[in-house]
Amino acid sequence: MTITLTQGLLIALWAMISGLDCWLQTFYIFRPIIVCTITGLILGDLKLGVIAGGLTELAFAGLTPAGGTQPPNTVMCGIMTVVIAASNGTAPTTAIGLSLPFAMLMQYILLFFYSTFSFFLPKFDKYAEEGNARSFKRLNYIPLTIVILTFGVVAFLCVYAAQGAMHSLVTSMPRWLTHGFELAGGILPAVGFAMLLKVMLKPQYFAYLLLGFVMASMIPFSNVLPVALVGAVFALIEFFRTKDQKKTEDKLKELESQGGGMDDGI
Repeated sequence: MTITLTQGLLIALWAMISGLDCWLQTFYIFRPIIVCTITGLILGDLKLGVIAGGLTELAFAGLTPAGGTQPPNTVMCGIMTVVIAASNGTAPTTAIGLSLPFAMLMQYILLFFYSTFSFFLPKFDKYAEEGNARSFKRLNYIPLTIVILTFGVVAFLCVYAAQGAMHSLVTSMPRWLTHGFELAGGILPAVGFAMLLKVMLKPQYFAYLLLGFVMASMIPFSNVLPVALVGAVFALIEFFRTKDQKKTEDKLKELESQGGGMDDGI
């Protein structure tokens, strides 16, 4: 499949929109599940976009910017995963591994911006001291514009301008190397999910994880919708149980504050 100029421009526009959200962390449309799906829609293969989005989202499940750390960029990884898979006919798992250099390129560009944008700080301090709210607000648009245009330019160059070189590189790879990228791409979602569980998993919820694993891996379903519905049922049960428990605790605290409680027979 060849990426047309119109598709390249649309993907660049989408990269600018999702890149802005990635910078501001507002609507979370920069997550791979959204980025891949829209990119697949632009390329005319929505199914590929959804599959690639699910795999890439799992790979990035445990990678979140914290403090000064900056993981590989999810926007470029999501876009290039779908583009590489669609234009070269490779599996999404292989495309994830091949898209990582593009994600790391954007990662280093953003790290460069984090450093260079500090030059705007004296101006911000000056406008704040003067009480010049209009200039202070206007100055915020300069780094935002730079970030937005950078996402669009990088995406357009990688998706459209470099597609010939990228296709030659992928097709010239030996089978063992391509298979290595496929294995690495298949492992990445498991690694990402494991990193997420390392932070979020609590002993009292392990039973739910084990039940979900058994249902998803050992019971033959035509799709994962039944597993998702069972997960939603357990989530609702846990939600209302926690809500009722909180009401009970609040009521006991109220009784204790009024001089009553379990010790005096009430």
